[in-house]
Amino acid sequence: MNLLTIHWALIGIWAVLCVASAIVFVISKRSAKNMSELVQRTVSWWVMVAIFTVSFLVSNTVSIIVFALISFLALKEYFSMIPTRRADRRVLFWAYLSIPVQYFWVYDSYYGMFAVFIPVYMFLFLPFVSLLTQQTEGFLRAVGTLNWGLMLCVFSISHAAFLLILPATEANSTGGPGLLLFLLFLTQFNDVAQYTWGKLFGRHKIIPGVSPNKTWEGFLGGVATTFVLSLLTAPLVTPFDMIHAAAAGLLIPVAGFVGDVTVSALKRDLGVKDTGSLIPGHGGILDRIDSLTYTAPLFFHFTRYFYY
Repeated sequence: MNLLTIHWALIGIWAVLCVASAIVFVISKRSAKNMSELVQRTVSWWVMVAIFTVSFLVSNTVSIIVFALISFLALKEYFSMIPTRRADRRVLFWAYLSIPVQYFWVYDSYYGMFAVFIPVYMFLFLPFVSLLTQQTEGFLRAVGTLNWGLMLCVFSISHAAFLLILPATEANSTGGPGLLLFLLFLTQFNDVAQYTWGKLFGRHKIIPGVSPNKTWEGFLGGVATTFVLSLLTAPLVTPFDMIHAAAAGLLIPVAGFVGDVTVSALKRDLGVKDTGSLIPGHGGILDRIDSLTYTAPLFFHFTRYFYY
């Protein structure tokens, strides 16, 4: 693995954050609109990037543990929002216990069990544990919401961690860490770009019944920005040729948008604004990783199909 390239990529991310912070500062001073949320988001980004950088530089194991913790916090937020039966408390225990097991398969590089543990084994096991309570009222709703939460918060996110352990190749000296940096940078930058373009120029709503703040201007501006960044950064940290870099530059922003609005639909159904309040300006952990729940598995399998 080319550590020097990774270090330069991290320095680049910090440089982008510095430039973005300066732009936000200028906008907040000159704009007539209330930009307090944008300022809060920027401050939170400094903390999140710092945590990610430290864990990334220490070791892969620490990074995997950080992703496991993210899955735990996201699943905890999810379970705190959805209505659960008192009888399902034992089922929740097994759902939480699946997190260290799933990430152990990542640590062990055991793709076979990684790919089937939650969508097959936990999918079959959780309903069995639930039926042992002998309470059939609400059974289908309970097992459906529990398994969907595991898929969203644990299985999907664990794909980002599995990217980390992909080996270096002749076409990609940075290996998995470079791919993970590429995914996280584009996913999160796309969120920021769509939010910023929408805040500045948004006029036409996309799906106001689900997410009233999402506009065509924000979406298309984010897609265009992410597409260009993909073409510029892919040669540095990925094995992608120009065609695959372009495909990834479209896949990530579109999938990120779908993940965002899917979680928005969940929150609207439950009557909540945010999944939590852990991250100022962003809401909860699930609010921050909603895009990643879609981009991580799709990008992982896109990369694995063409290059591994």
